[in-house]
Amino acid sequence: MSFDINKLVRKHIADLQPYSSARDEFDPINRQVVYLDANENPFENGVNRYPDPQQRKLKQIIASQKGVSEKQLLLGNGSDEVLDLIFRAFCVPNKDEIMIMPPTYGMYKVIANINCITLREVYLDIDFQLVIKNIFNQISDQTKAIFLCSPNNPSGNSFDREDLLTLVQSFDGLVVVDEAYIDFSTQDSLIGELSNYPNLIITQTLSKAYGMAGIRLGICIASEEIIAILNKIKPPYNINTLTQERAIDSLKNQESTQTQIKQLMDERDRLYEQLQGVSFVEKVNPSDANFLLVRVDDAGKRYAQLIENDIVVRNRSQQYGCENCLRFSVGTADENKILIQTLNRLS
Repeated sequence: MSFDINKLVRKHIADLQPYSSARDEFDPINRQVVYLDANENPFENGVNRYPDPQQRKLKQIIASQKGVSEKQLLLGNGSDEVLDLIFRAFCVPNKDEIMIMPPTYGMYKVIANINCITLREVYLDIDFQLVIKNIFNQISDQTKAIFLCSPNNPSGNSFDREDLLTLVQSFDGLVVVDEAYIDFSTQDSLIGELSNYPNLIITQTLSKAYGMAGIRLGICIASEEIIAILNKIKPPYNINTLTQERAIDSLKNQESTQTQIKQLMDERDRLYEQLQGVSFVEKVNPSDANFLLVRVDDAGKRYAQLIENDIVVRNRSQQYGCENCLRFSVGTADENKILIQTLNRLS
């Protein structure tokens, strides 16, 4: 497959002269600098200065941990900003289209609609796996990108790795693999495949395994060429100072993070077994994520009953293949105990 990113990027984006602050033009790390460039309040309070627009210190840590170059990283205000930037950089409104595989993360459809991009849907099979033949049958000349979530939300399973690589190898557009839940998976990230496939984009987040949903930090990992295009259109100061500081602290404390990941995976496996003993549970889907998709007798009824007992879950019944399904996030041991006890009391 021959791949030319210049054929995919929107012309006006390729020609765009991005906004540049003075602090984009030099590296201030480990230098004593007098800042008189950005009309800031000069009285130090910890947040009186604009944040580093390139998040250099944070990217150094992420790049080292992920085994990639800093130039292969773009950070976003949550993964949703990263996804939106991909749409805006490569998809022409009212002309181009993207492809998703329901049931999947709902924001792909929302962002496509916001950007006036046609959506093609190719449903997963009964085991929530990709149907490669159907995908290729639906690809058209206007298909710019395929969006995949693996491990998948809401089903929890990882897609077959060979199927993912087949798509990347054979499709001459972008393949965006959302790895928000990869830290809970037995399957390795596709980051190691980036050097082989220039059309591959990987997104990750600190919201799940790192327990930092409140700081809103999404990570995009791709070729230097793709990242350079996305950097053209990202807001200049999209990652605030407090987010950068908290992310750095968290990434430096890998031992704590790995302990929590193991605890959550152990709790997930325990919850998987216990849910199968609940009288009205019909199926518990295996999961590579930090949640379980569970088919019950009447999802609407059971959802309402749980709300009455002050337990909030997600009713996923409106999504393809998820009829009468509730999605349970894995909580602490005490929260999971309360959930099971409550479910067993319901009639």
